Amino acid sequence: MQKMKKAMLLAPAVALGLTGMGAAPAMADHAEGTYSTTLGEVNNSGATGLAWVEVTGSQATVTIQTKGLAETFKGEPYPHVQHVHIGAQGTCPTMADDANGDGIVDTVEGQPAYGKIGTTLSLTGDTGPTAGTDVAVAPSGDAYTYERTFDLNGATQDALAGGTGVVVVHGLDPANQPAAAAGTKSNLAPKLPLAATAPALCGSLEMMPAGGADTGVTSAEQGSDSGTATIALGGGLLAAAGAGYAIRRNRTSARN
Repeated sequence: MQKMKKAMLLAPAVALGLTGMGAAPAMADHAEGTYSTTLGEVNNSGATGLAWVEVTGSQATVTIQTKGLAETFKGEPYPHVQHVHIGAQGTCPTMADDANGDGIVDTVEGQPAYGKIGTTLSLTGDTGPTAGTDVAVAPSGDAYTYERTFDLNGATQDALAGGTGVVVVHGLDPANQPAAAAGTKSNLAPKLPLAATAPALCGSLEMMPAGGADTGVTSAEQGSDSGTATIALGGGLLAAAGAGYAIRRNRTSARN
C-alpha cells in the first residue's frame, strides 16, 4: 500500500491534465444551487453511486455515496481518488473511447468527454487539481460515504454553471481487467497497473431546479445497511442500486 501511495504521489501532474487548472479563487455566485448525478460504472467496474454538490456563495458541500468499487489492493483498503472534472463535453466516456483497444478507457482517453480536473474531492487539505493523485487523502474501500464543505474555485463554478462539471471516481481491480490491459502500466504512475488510475464511476452534474421534493433529493439515509438513497432527476424518481442502497464497511466524513 505504501508503494502504491508513493507511486501515485510522484505521478506527473500533466498526466492527469492538471496544467493550466490552478485553484483560482471563487469569483462569483453564478453557480449557486444544488447539482446532482447518478454515478454510472465505467470500464465495467460494477460500481454504483450518487453525488450531490450544493453551492452557496463561494462554498460547496459535496456528498458522494458509492458501492461496489475495488475493495483492496495488496491487502490494504483500495484508495479511490475522485474529482470534479471540467471544461470538456460534460459527459462520461464509453468503451468507444478506448482508443488503443486494450479494453480499458484510461484517464487520458476519457478526458475528451469529462475534461481536466477542476476540483479534487479529498478528505482533508488541498482541493485543487494538484492534489489529484494524492491517495493519502482519498476515500478507500468498496463502499463509502464522503461529505466535505470547502471553498470552490472559480473554474469549477464556471463549469457547473455551464453544464460541464463531471464527477469521476478512479480505481479498478487490476485482477479483473481484460488480458490486453493486464500487463500494462498506468500512464499516470508507471509503477502501478493501468487499472489503478482508470475511471470506475462517472456522472454529469446537473442543477436541480428549485421546488422541493419534486426535483430534489427525496431520501438519503446514509451509512445504514438497510437504508435507501433515492434522487429525483428531471422529474423522474431514480432508485440507486436497486431496492437497498447499502453503504457498508466504510463511512468517511470530512469537513473544514
